[in-house]
Amino acid sequence: MVLDLMLIGLAIAADPLPLTAFVLVLSAPRGIWNGLVFLLAWLASFVAVLAAVLLTTGGEPPAPKSPPSTASLAVRLAIGVGLVWYAEHRHRSGHRSRRRPKPSGGMMTRFDRISLWTAAGLAPLLQPWGLAAAGAATVVHADLSHTASYVALAGYCLLATSSLLAMEIYATFAPDSARARLGQLRTWMQAHQDQALIGGSLLLGLYLVGRSIYQLTS
Repeated sequence: MVLDLMLIGLAIAADPLPLTAFVLVLSAPRGIWNGLVFLLAWLASFVAVLAAVLLTTGGEPPAPKSPPSTASLAVRLAIGVGLVWYAEHRHRSGHRSRRRPKPSGGMMTRFDRISLWTAAGLAPLLQPWGLAAAGAATVVHADLSHTASYVALAGYCLLATSSLLAMEIYATFAPDSARARLGQLRTWMQAHQDQALIGGSLLLGLYLVGRSIYQLTS
């Protein structure tokens, strides 16, 4: 479970869509406060999903080969297949996605008027819910009678938030330097967004498919 959660958390942290949006949030007026609210809402979404799963299981992993255990593995398998399909579909339609307008110009103007409530609403909206669902299906196997499970869950939440948290801290303590560096980062992510989405989705999808099939058949 720990390895699966860490890989999923890493994939969430590297997702270019919320990263690009968060850079725009930080670049807007009152960006530090808006970024903080975005972060808190982002974490709250993760905690809410984990809490819902753990309340359902009672903090006890289902027995191997039981219907709940098989169902959670089937969900992860379906998500893995979906990620592989998405990577292939994105690759085939790459020429169309490259013609899409980048989040600049008019979007930057809209982000200049962003409020705290809007920042809070953007966080759950921009979360990669497919990956979050894979994490939730993995958390079904958490055993809260062991301290290691609490550490794994906390590590998963922090890892999934690590890239946003690093940018928030950087912008808070080095605002002048951060403004230029985050602008460069936004430009780079826009140029490499498709490659990151395709590569990340394909690798994690193949891992989830292989891991789920192995656990279902062993």
